[in-house]
Amino acid sequence: MTLLDAADVPRVAAEAALAVPGVSGLHPSLRWSLAGAAQRVRSPGPVSPSPESGVRARRDGRTGAWLLEVRCVVDDGRRPLDTARDVREGVRSAVSAHLGDRSSPGPGPVPGPVQAPGPGSASGPEPVNVVVYVTRITVRHR
Repeated sequence: MTLLDAADVPRVAAEAALAVPGVSGLHPSLRWSLAGAAQRVRSPGPVSPSPESGVRARRDGRTGAWLLEVRCVVDDGRRPLDTARDVREGVRSAVSAHLGDRSSPGPGPVPGPVQAPGPGSASGPEPVNVVVYVTRITVRHR
């Protein structure tokens, strides 16, 4: 997995979360909110955060597993619990597929000593753990 691939994980997770019915947006983390506020002070005008700002992705250094936190704004037309479950499964599937595409084995065996496969190696998919926070429920006026 290259550094560029690791940077793609929040984008893939955000796209998967936004594709779930009932998700109206992703809520940026405090870090992104403060960065946006500082940007508005420097150059006034509208600043819209990217969808990735609602996803925090990191790797567990010990196990190699991906840990993702997704902060969702959901519609009131559907139970938030059902939406959160669908987001969790959709994000997990999309990120696992993305990582599986990137960690496929090379064209042939590599000469040299045989080592035990490490985290994220081609021996199996990298574990992906997803936590979904519903930060706001939007009410549609009927």
